[in-house]
Amino acid sequence: MYCSNCGAQIDDNAVVCVKCGVLTGNVPVSKVADPDLVGYDWLTALLLCWFLGWLGVHSFYTKKTGIGIAQLLTLGGCGIWQLVDLIMIIVGSYRDGLGRPLVRK
Repeated sequence: MYCSNCGAQIDDNAVVCVKCGVLTGNVPVSKVADPDLVGYDWLTALLLCWFLGWLGVHSFYTKKTGIGIAQLLTLGGCGIWQLVDLIMIIVGSYRDGLGRPLVRK
């Protein structure tokens, strides 16, 4: 079986893709509520970065706590850090605290 998100080959009984963290469809989404198992939503991170990026809220959301604190103390690097993260989220290169890409639901 192949992952519908990243195309990696995964076990037929897998619940989550080990490469990108997306659910395989073997378990209903309502049964899995933990973002640490599923991954963090791309749109949520984008909106948090757009509206509250100068406070680093998107970094706290994706479990990048150290970077979030630095963004909070520097007001998003005077907006530059916010802009860089916003571009990275849009193009899909932004990673969560575990190094996984954001999931487009």
